[in-house]
Amino acid sequence: MENLQSAVDTLVHGANTLFILLGAVMVLAMHAGFAFLEVGTVRHKNQVNALSKILSDFAVSTLAYFFVGYWVSYGVSFLQPAAVLSGDHGYSLVKFFFLLTFAAAIPAIISGGIAERARFAPQLCATVLIVAFVYPFFEGIVWNSNLGVQPWLHAQFGASFHDFAGSVVVHAMGGWLALAAVLLLGPRNGRYRDGKLVAFAPSNIPFLALGSWILIVGWFGFNVMSAQTLQAVSGLVAINSLMAMVGGTVAALLVGRNDPGFLHNGPLAGLVAVCAGSDLMHPVGALVTGAIAGVLFVTCFTAAQNTWKIDDVLGVWPLHGLCGVWGGIACGIFGQTALGGLGGVSLISQLIGSLAGVMVALLGGFAVYGVIKLLLGLRLSQEQEYYGADLSIHKIGATSQD
Repeated sequence: MENLQSAVDTLVHGANTLFILLGAVMVLAMHAGFAFLEVGTVRHKNQVNALSKILSDFAVSTLAYFFVGYWVSYGVSFLQPAAVLSGDHGYSLVKFFFLLTFAAAIPAIISGGIAERARFAPQLCATVLIVAFVYPFFEGIVWNSNLGVQPWLHAQFGASFHDFAGSVVVHAMGGWLALAAVLLLGPRNGRYRDGKLVAFAPSNIPFLALGSWILIVGWFGFNVMSAQTLQAVSGLVAINSLMAMVGGTVAALLVGRNDPGFLHNGPLAGLVAVCAGSDLMHPVGALVTGAIAGVLFVTCFTAAQNTWKIDDVLGVWPLHGLCGVWGGIACGIFGQTALGGLGGVSLISQLIGSLAGVMVALLGGFAVYGVIKLLLGLRLSQEQEYYGADLSIHKIGATSQD
């Protein structure tokens, strides 16, 4: 009997390790989506830079999170013998890999906002500080109950802040950090003339669409495998992710008047918003959540560019920042049993947790990028921006014609 139980335990640990490893690989693949979404949106003279930033940011994020960030969030250090780390089939190591892909999404999100005029090395320095300290600080509060905030919310309002797959912890944080960087950088040269927006057309719609599709597919690893074990996996998360994606797509198609840029970002808006409550909502609630996110993205992106003069190249603040906050709030609405959800959430806790994410991101973003701007400088020179980041930084264009 003991041998049978040992065999079962071994099988369970091995299966859970494989499960979360597959999730980590799927979210890792999403970084190709971030890359191609940016490549397709920026002008030709900045395509190489877009690709180089995403890969370099991921590498730097891995080092920052492995040596510092994961310890800040969970109090776990990997400076131990391999024999200790490899216990339970190395599940703890693969869990780090999975959560790393979330942490590395933060600089990938920011990259899209500051594209075409940010210097390369200072952005990598910002990545180190954000992934080592800013993001893990809030991640630990929400997902590891650091500082006692979650128990306090539960005691005061009957439920802690719920963010199953990171609408606020990952996406809102990335979007509001990006807003701080975008504001400190200022708009691209020539973007506004006499107070009016000058259109900078996307360089490659097929690449933009490819990036969107890679992100959509990988998102099912992002959401479903946030369960982190086979025992906890739920088909409800998959269907809710699907319905939110469809809701965001249809809404962006209609409100965006067939614009392909809006169309291919609409599903991403829906997926950002459903992350928090994908394990609690009824599928109809997820559909509504995604549809509202699609409308929110199109209207706020348009207002940011035209009215507020915020030159956020890929619209990462409305897409991740605002839709992420909406996702945190939507979880508190559509997660209620009265609206078909599973319950166990508090709208007040969701409001407080979402606002806290915005505050941490803005304070951290202005601190990190403000200091780097002061000490190193954030922006390319006017001449470098004119010739493009590809030739100015990497000394090569995306194609031979460049």
